[in-house]
Parts: sequence; structure tokens; C-alpha cells
Amino acid sequence: MAVKPFLATFAIAALLAGCASVGKQYEARLQARQQAYAAAAGAPVNSFHYVSLWSWEPLGDDQLAVYTRSNEAWLLDLDGKCRNLQFTNHIGLTSSVSEVSARFDRVLTGPGDPPCFIKQIRPVDIAKLDSPQQGKPREVEEAPRPAK
Repeated sequence: MAVKPFLATFAIAALLAGCASVGKQYEARLQARQQAYAAAAGAPVNSFHYVSLWSWEPLGDDQLAVYTRSNEAWLLDLDGKCRNLQFTNHIGLTSSVSEVSARFDRVLTGPGDPPCFIKQIRPVDIAKLDSPQQGKPREVEEAPRPAK
């Protein structure tokens, strides 16, 4: 009967080791994305024209890339940590007269979360952005269907 507690302990240890490995992979991917955006970002600007949000990518608790069009992106540095930025399904940006301004406008992550102030805005040169998805076809593993 001592085998069952041993197996349960072994299974829990294996599960925790797997979780730690996934966490390290996520951190490495996040750091690579942060470096890619930083390399493609230009000098800080005061504001950008904003009509709608095409897409966005969280780069940690204090940085966010927003796309206003498929070929226009902005790197936003936030003042402090933004709660739930990496886990929310949607975000919002405040704006005034279709302009998002640094040190004035905010990123909204949800009704229960405080707004995150935008500290700095930098334009992103999409052509320089070293994106694994951009310009490279996805690798597809092909396997024949098993015969019936």
C-alpha cells in the first residue's frame, strides 16, 4: 500500500517540473518579443492618431504594442504595472479628439481594474520588426491518414 502515496508524490513532482519548464519558455518568448519591438521602435512621440484598435500584443505588465492598422503599430510604455494586461481578452484606449497622448491617456483592461497611464509612445517600424509570423510560412507537419 505504500506504493500509491509514492506514485502520487512522483506524479505531483513531475507536474510541477513541467509547469516550471512552461513558465521559463513563456518568459524567454516574452523577452524575445520585447527585444524585437524595442529594436524596431523609433524615437518617442507625444501622440498618435487613433480611430480604432486593429490588434494588440502585451509585452509584460508595463509595455504594450498596439496596432491601429495592419501596417501601423505603436509601442506603449506604461507607468507602473498594469493589472491583468497579459491575461485580459480585450483592452481599451482613452483618447481625445482621435488622439492618444503620452502622460495623459490610459489603457483600460477591465471594469474592475484601475486604468494604466501611458508614459511613453514610440512608433514601430513594421518592416524592421523581427516577427516570427511575418514573412515566413508556418511549418506544417504532414502525416498520412491511417488506413482503415
